Amino acid sequence: MSNVEYHQKWLLESIGAKKEELIRLAFLRGFTSHETVQCSQELDGLLNEYQRNVC
Repeated sequence: MSNVEYHQKWLLESIGAKKEELIRLAFLRGFTSHETVQCSQELDGLLNEYQRNVC
């Protein structure tokens, strides 16, 4: 597995984990809580990085 493939796999796993965290936080803390918004922004960053690396 190349470094690029490894990084893409890591990104996909990180995106999945961050999505689960975001859903959990939204239900526990609410959609507009600081923690939920911060997690959403982190997920956005991971998704943007994945898009830059794949496209």
